[in-house]
Amino acid sequence: MSRPAHRRPEYRKINKDLFVLTYGALVAQLCKDYEKDEDVNKYLDTMGYGIGTRLVEDFLARSCVRRCHSYSETADIIAQVAFKMYLGITPSVTCNNASRNEFSLILDKNPLVEFVEELPTGRSSLCYCNLLCGIIRGALEMVHLAADVTFLQDRLKGDSVTEIGITFLKKLDEKKYRRKK
Repeated sequence: MSRPAHRRPEYRKINKDLFVLTYGALVAQLCKDYEKDEDVNKYLDTMGYGIGTRLVEDFLARSCVRRCHSYSETADIIAQVAFKMYLGITPSVTCNNASRNEFSLILDKNPLVEFVEELPTGRSSLCYCNLLCGIIRGALEMVHLAADVTFLQDRLKGDSVTEIGITFLKKLDEKKYRRKK
């Protein structure tokens, strides 16, 4: 029996829906396990960071992108290639300062909240998708870029858009990350 060379779109949809529903169950369980939103947010960020540090290798292998020469180029690659590859969306990118180290990713659609209408009652400080911030931060650190990544606006909190802020802090010391021979 031969296998088709490509996946059918309906399988991708089922996988995405399963991921989104599983993520929702994870956030719901964390809300039960932790009283404070800050603790849930931190847990999601830490979990995302771990994913990002591993996902970057897959991204670099599959995307064949070259080394970025500016923060602006890096932000564009995150939005146009990484988000498209893993979430099927392409956020718009805006630069937020004259030194060109602060950027916003504006998400018209956020697949992680596809089945979420509102935040749980009493959880107004919850950053439901904080996993994404951790993923971006972890992946950037693995390519030697320190960054602060936070949600600036969130539709689940009544904002008109979902906006992730990325502030590049400094280039990390590559020597620290090189393997010893």
